[in-house]
Amino acid sequence: MNSDNSPAEPAAKIGPASAALIGVGGMVGGGIFAVLGTAVSLAGGGTPVAFVIAGAVALLTCYAYVKLSCRYPESGGTAVYLDQAFGANLFTGGLNLTLWLSYLVTIALYASAFASYGATFFHEKSDWLRHVLISVAILLPMAINLVNASLVSKSESYIVIGKLVLLGIVVGGGMFHLDGARLQPSEWKGAGALVVGGMVIFVAYEGFELIANAAGDVRDPKKNLPRAFYGCVLFVIALYVLVAVVTVGAVPADVIAREKDYALAAAARPSLGHAGFVLVAVSALMATFSAINATIYGNARLGYSLAKDGELPEKLDHVRRKNPFDGVLVTVALSLILANTVDLNAIAILGSAGFLLIFAMVCAAAFKIATDIGASRILAGSGVTACLGALVALLGHTANEDPKALAIFGGMLAAAFLFEWLYPKLTKRPAQNPHRGETG
Repeated sequence: MNSDNSPAEPAAKIGPASAALIGVGGMVGGGIFAVLGTAVSLAGGGTPVAFVIAGAVALLTCYAYVKLSCRYPESGGTAVYLDQAFGANLFTGGLNLTLWLSYLVTIALYASAFASYGATFFHEKSDWLRHVLISVAILLPMAINLVNASLVSKSESYIVIGKLVLLGIVVGGGMFHLDGARLQPSEWKGAGALVVGGMVIFVAYEGFELIANAAGDVRDPKKNLPRAFYGCVLFVIALYVLVAVVTVGAVPADVIAREKDYALAAAARPSLGHAGFVLVAVSALMATFSAINATIYGNARLGYSLAKDGELPEKLDHVRRKNPFDGVLVTVALSLILANTVDLNAIAILGSAGFLLIFAMVCAAAFKIATDIGASRILAGSGVTACLGALVALLGHTANEDPKALAIFGGMLAAAFLFEWLYPKLTKRPAQNPHRGETG
């Protein structure tokens, strides 16, 4: 493809605050609205601890991303790091496709959350209403991406700031209505449940890695990328812990159980009344909608990059008006199927498991080429151990509680690696990846 036809990249350099805002926007998107109720149901009064556990895993992964992005400040982000460390081969190709599929899962997660909050505005709730709302949540952003993709990036900063202001209001008001007894250790679930709860909700921390995709556009990356990565993750950990404290401390357990799918709106009711509930519900619709918008935008471009490298069908590297038109359509079609056939809890598990696997491999990449990128093998290895341990705990829990979700995750991995193995053989399409054939 002619370079003039490739998706447009921003030309202006950005500072650490703007880069951090990319990560905050990626994390404080639809995830916290979607999984908060699930977290409380698993961890009980220990939900803040579960968020800290998940945040600690995110911080270890963040270290690997800092070292890799400073050494390779390229827009390819995660895919580039895996190829640099392990070479472009069946293993890394399968992981890259798993990453692409994991972003489809997050779109489905956000769409399910959109439907849950949207349904609160209707007296009669039914399956058909849920499917309509899920479909609208994906199809409208598709239209925006196809008609004017630049609206996605232009609107994100305002939406991120709006979400943070809203959460600040909920936290600030909720602090005056806390029942400390609900947060006592006696109300916590067991240690295993806290770990599992943290891993199920790990998808709420997914998003900081998006900073890596903008690493080439950051001023003085070796100085500003660490500030952006660590700053955004630490900020979000603190924010999530406060949100969890307010939710558990201000809302009775039976109410959370009944309103699990829109628990954050329920958390606003004690301090702000029904108006607060409505305000959070509306904000959740905006937040999940914008998250879907941005994820479609980003995943279509990831698909474009993988197609250019020969890992996805050539049709996906076609662009119209600097927009990967076919990539948007494929992303939307697969997300619609997933969101309308898998329940919210299973989607959260799929999303968390997918990113834990990818993040474990990113930490392994940092470990393998630690000398080249100036990384500590102890910290990189700790990241591998934490991510894989968390993944094992999550999958063990899923095997007992939701074997269907485990089967879907296994199918997703099998599909990614099988496609990566079969596609070149069936199409005879030569690989374009400059790292193809390297061993790292």
